Amino acid sequence: MPAVGSSGLLRAIAATPCATQFPQRERFRREAMELVERGDLLEAAYCYRIVPLDEPPGDWLRAGGEALDALKLVPASGQLTAIAAAVATLGPALEQRISALFQERRQSLALALDGVANELLFALSRRLQDRIVAEACKHQLSAAGELRAGDPGLPLAAQPAVLRLAGAASIGVTVSTSQLLHPLKSTSLIMGVGVDLPPARWSRCDECPSASKCGIAGQGASAAS
Repeated sequence: MPAVGSSGLLRAIAATPCATQFPQRERFRREAMELVERGDLLEAAYCYRIVPLDEPPGDWLRAGGEALDALKLVPASGQLTAIAAAVATLGPALEQRISALFQERRQSLALALDGVANELLFALSRRLQDRIVAEACKHQLSAAGELRAGDPGLPLAAQPAVLRLAGAASIGVTVSTSQLLHPLKSTSLIMGVGVDLPPARWSRCDECPSASKCGIAGQGASAAS
């Protein structure tokens, strides 16, 4: 997949007000966004594949020669026919700059840049999900549900399989033996794809103890047509 332009992602997070009552945090956030833009720190890219199921859902979902313990994607109605596996990354430059700021004892700016990087990764992930939904629609299919390795419904150990299905090597994303993605500001996900899938009535945020205080809880693509 081609790289993603940084300007659109920066505009997307700039349009979101900073969830803080402290002016200094907002100032550091603005400074961090300017640093990303000036320093050419964003190397955003994503990749995905919609992979047909090898067989009807059973105890596992089997697609592309991989087996995923992700039965939460199986809908109450409609027919699940494929899995969309996807990976997004901001590249290594951002995390390197964050580390350098900590080494320079500029902790406030380092923390602000880390927060901006998380916002950018979330915005990139939403763009990726929209792309998957559009691709499914082109084939008269629907996409519903979103799981990430480590969520309730998809074990962390599924991470390598998700990356293989998505073709993560094409954008330089790898996974360690401890299931940590590299570059660090990367994420992976799977979605269900099929015929007449109903909207998912669950969210990956449902069981998170911090959901009530989170500004982005429940904003994932739990349903699409």
